[in-house]
Amino acid sequence: MKVLITGASGKLGAYVIRALAQEYELVLMSRSRPDSEFSQFPWIRGDLVDWDDCRRAVDGVDAVQHIGAQPWPTDHPAMKERVEEEGLPFDATFRSNMLGTYYLMQAAVEAGVKTVVMAGSNCALGHGFRISDTPFPIDYLPIDETHPTFPEDSYSYSKRAGEDLLASFSRSYGIRTYVTRIAGVCPPERRRQMTSQAKPAAAWNPWLYCWVGSEDVAGAHRLLMEAAPDLPVHDVYFLNADDTTALETSKELVERFNPPLAPLAAWLEGHQSLLSNHKLKQAVGWRHRTSWRKL
Repeated sequence: MKVLITGASGKLGAYVIRALAQEYELVLMSRSRPDSEFSQFPWIRGDLVDWDDCRRAVDGVDAVQHIGAQPWPTDHPAMKERVEEEGLPFDATFRSNMLGTYYLMQAAVEAGVKTVVMAGSNCALGHGFRISDTPFPIDYLPIDETHPTFPEDSYSYSKRAGEDLLASFSRSYGIRTYVTRIAGVCPPERRRQMTSQAKPAAAWNPWLYCWVGSEDVAGAHRLLMEAAPDLPVHDVYFLNADDTTALETSKELVERFNPPLAPLAAWLEGHQSLLSNHKLKQAVGWRHRTSWRKL
């Protein structure tokens, strides 16, 4: 099977490449050259917002691991200084994550690609990068894929809308599409930092204390691609660790820092994540294997 990996020069892309390298024919796409570790694979220098680049990248491909994205909202009022420092246009997030995904999916259908697995984000909920002064409304805990979403910023919106965009291609053309709602990707060096700097929580974390190991993300993406014939033609899955980034138990965090939600936390056990990964586990047998607590 020939697999295209977009965002191949990114940190997460490297883990997906490693997860597939031994058994699949890979093609890498990114704006900058991937690490020399992957020099044996053909690389297409390309940009997702370039239609011709997307068409070249999917030529002869059976499946796509769509990892490439702008990972934060470049039009967010609080991000203006960072945008200026990095020389980014204000619409970079919307163009890369929406127009880029549209171009990629159009090219994939044209090329006869059978399966696309896209790296989405738990931000599709709308609980992070909020612009208004209103808190994200939580209906129940742990949150699962049926919980209402309320995105306010372009990144969160693009990730939520991206799910619907892929679903529309599945309905229209039968291409199998899967989106992972990834939560706080942590490579080994980040997990070591978490261990060495761990301290009691001081306030409520609007990001819900969620994280996931880079290796676990790559493993999930491989499993979804391989199990595609046995899955619904389209689906969305939270992809996060079983536990939180906190030393305190989850129930204690809610009771201390967000008392109105205390009744919803009554059944949380230990450091149980506030996001449920049960659907992913049931679908493909995925398991969370990395840890920052035991290094």
